[in-house]
Amino acid sequence: METLSSRQVYANAWMSVREDAVRRADGTEGIYGVVDKPTFALVIPRDGDRLHLVEQYRYPVQQREWEFPAGTAPGRGEVDPAVLAARELREETGLVAGRMEQIGKLHLAPGTSSQRGNVWLATDLTAGPPQREASEQDMRTAWFTTAELEKMVQAGEITDSPTLAAYLLLQLHDRRS
Repeated sequence: METLSSRQVYANAWMSVREDAVRRADGTEGIYGVVDKPTFALVIPRDGDRLHLVEQYRYPVQQREWEFPAGTAPGRGEVDPAVLAARELREETGLVAGRMEQIGKLHLAPGTSSQRGNVWLATDLTAGPPQREASEQDMRTAWFTTAELEKMVQAGEITDSPTLAAYLLLQLHDRRS
């Protein structure tokens, strides 16, 4: 596929949207709307059989969502993935990991967004106060056993796709170990 032209149609501090005119392999032309966001880090904090999740209000779906801690650098910046993961963990949960291991990568929504993510497993955790951004002040955190997390998934209480994909990566990681 060939990009014929590209123009930004919207931007804010967190994302931009562009419209690309394209030519497909068969010669037909079309357009793509692409949401560009910086690379995110998603962290799975684990203590034995317990996993730490955050819950926050997600405006686009108009409900609170349980998910693993995750986020991007401010101002659509790109930051070293390990530094970003440690920052998001501390910011959202107050936890500091003695050990961080990257266990996978994700594309958030490859049909509409260029955003990529790195998935980290955080262990040897030390608790401290969270350092949340203003938009995260309503965030709650809690520990769940893997059995509790799986029941929440089956009941439709956890629907965040990066969290679900990260949990699969964790399962595969554990099988290899």
